[in-house]
Amino acid sequence: MEKYELIATTTFGIEAVVKRELVNLGFEVIKTENGKVTFLSDKTGIAKANLWLRSADRVLLKVGEFKAYTFDELFDNTNALPWHNYIPLDGKFTVNGKSVKSKLFSISDCQRIVKKSIVENLKKKHNVEWFSETGAAYTVLISILKDVATLTIDTSGVALHKRGYRIKTVEAPLKETLAATLVMLSFWNKDRILYDVFCGSGTIPIEAALIGRNIAPGLSRDFASKHWPLIGKEIWKQETKKAYLAIDYDVDLKIYASDISRKNLEAAMENAEEAGVDDCIVFANSDFRDVEYTNDYGVIVSNPPYGERLSDENQVKRLYRDMGKIFNKLDTWSKYFFTSFDTFEEVYNKKADRQRKLYNGRIEARYYQYLGPRPPLKDKDN
Repeated sequence: MEKYELIATTTFGIEAVVKRELVNLGFEVIKTENGKVTFLSDKTGIAKANLWLRSADRVLLKVGEFKAYTFDELFDNTNALPWHNYIPLDGKFTVNGKSVKSKLFSISDCQRIVKKSIVENLKKKHNVEWFSETGAAYTVLISILKDVATLTIDTSGVALHKRGYRIKTVEAPLKETLAATLVMLSFWNKDRILYDVFCGSGTIPIEAALIGRNIAPGLSRDFASKHWPLIGKEIWKQETKKAYLAIDYDVDLKIYASDISRKNLEAAMENAEEAGVDDCIVFANSDFRDVEYTNDYGVIVSNPPYGERLSDENQVKRLYRDMGKIFNKLDTWSKYFFTSFDTFEEVYNKKADRQRKLYNGRIEARYYQYLGPRPPLKDKDN
């Protein structure tokens, strides 16, 4: 089966996480760059990547790449690409664009020229003068970086963080892809206890439950390429069936989620039910100060309130100071906190073992990681 060059786009800072996901899914990764990971696959892999990737934003099909210093070069090189192999006669396509540090900096002009070039290509290849555009949707992206133009088609459609289970939201929610990333960057696995004591709308515990139960995050949503003749309904049907068969309904997950806000907790419970993992999570309407941390070797993964949710800096400091007083006593636990508050370590009263710069939308934040000891190995005879 023919191989395609695909690009999994990411937010800055989590390229390594996306790469690890792709490798674990059996894909051949050929390049990792800022904001994207390029890999090879056949048609089946387009469906598989969209269904299973937890931390990527989109999966793009790369059509071509070339240098373009003038609009004539952009038109001619675009026209030379095999668009008819991807977009059928009735295909409905739009062109989006971006340009960074390039001579061709006018996005609207680049989009217009690429659109015109593709139309001329398809008219010639399909031997027609007019297109009905009544079929499947295709979003072409022209991306120019330092005068190198990359042309892709978006196979995902709606961004991959839109899992479909978030029916209730709260103020300053985490994207589902970011929540999954926070879990995957922690020491948590399905055999350990996980706490989120600032659960908000429940995104972190829900993503953890999806991971623990091995539920493909894209099972409950649609994708642009699901309607493409290029891939076909049978491939999507087969990959979806495989994903359903891979779900581990017997796993005994120990995930706890609490929030001081009853409204937030109700939203989290409804979202968990929509995601089909409400039986995996124990919810509590509680202040983190009142939670009983009675187990050893637990894992806390939380996005505590910060500037965007608490306008009073003194209130933030009191919160983080109390967190330090409680959590620093949990010697066997691993703690992970995601916040944009610059002096978190100072107020929390402990320097993190590791920290990682990540983004929540356009907000730059840090993932502070306090690494506890690994739990002792279980006796196989018990």
